[in-house]
Amino acid sequence: MKSLNEDIKTGSFKQVYLLFGEEEYLKNQYKNRLHRAILSEDDTMNFSSFEGKGVDVRQIIDQAETLPFFADHRMILIEQSGFFKNASPELAEYIPQIPAETILVFVEKDVDKRGKLYKAVQKKGRAVELGRQDEKTLQAWVLGMLKKEKRTITRDALTLFLEKSGNDMENIANELEKLLTYTHGKDAVEYADVEEICTVTTESRVFDMIRAVAEKKQKQALDLYYDLLSLKEPPMRILFLIARQFNQMMQVKDLRERGYGASEIASKAGIAPFIVKKSLAQSAQFEMDELYRAVKDCVEAEEAVKTGRLGDCLAVEMVIVKYSQ
Repeated sequence: MKSLNEDIKTGSFKQVYLLFGEEEYLKNQYKNRLHRAILSEDDTMNFSSFEGKGVDVRQIIDQAETLPFFADHRMILIEQSGFFKNASPELAEYIPQIPAETILVFVEKDVDKRGKLYKAVQKKGRAVELGRQDEKTLQAWVLGMLKKEKRTITRDALTLFLEKSGNDMENIANELEKLLTYTHGKDAVEYADVEEICTVTTESRVFDMIRAVAEKKQKQALDLYYDLLSLKEPPMRILFLIARQFNQMMQVKDLRERGYGASEIASKAGIAPFIVKKSLAQSAQFEMDELYRAVKDCVEAEEAVKTGRLGDCLAVEMVIVKYSQ
């Protein structure tokens, strides 16, 4: 990100940028910052955008070959094209030949770093991965936004806020806006304010549900499940998150047993450090083979729903009951 920030600050741009990774908030922020830095706000003549997997490569190339109109640059934005997962040889071959005045900006979630297009972008421009941020970064970011508003927050309130809002920066920004509105007129945000106004994410509720399962608190686990259903959360999404949580516990438990510390586990598993700490605590309640069976049972439950052998609500409930007994 440092090089990308430097490009934006100095106005010395590469001819192609790839913004990819899980953190949608950062991708949108940098996409918009690049747009504002490359073109003036009212310049629509020199801006083209393409989105989705049906994008025609020839149209992109045609636009790229068009000279800018009374401007230094022409910017072409391509979002969620799938070009970096599915081979796009024509585009990979074109990247080295981009006219000096043209700047391509790709925004993707998934990329294949072994592909020719990715390597072509790396050679000609910048490929910037924008993944989930760690706990310290998120804390600093929240404190920075509060400082801009001339507000402070107590340490326990900040911890609770991030526990409730998760590590999705878009959600954090939305929850912080709610919190600032709710505490208007107060200098310091307190624990009670966060408790009162901030919404627990689905992921956090599932985390609490798995904790209840691990502690064999079956009624609490089922109550949390029914709460999610009452909030119109699809049972199959809940099942996916349960499976992901069990799989995550299996990962961190395996790495811990192999002698890795929490920060190394976070790096190797691609999980935020504060989530690693929680997952380690939860995984201690399970044997490794039990976690493996739980993941397998989630897969089998999904199959049972898809084949019509079980209803979706019942399939998820059976998994919760089995591992909270």
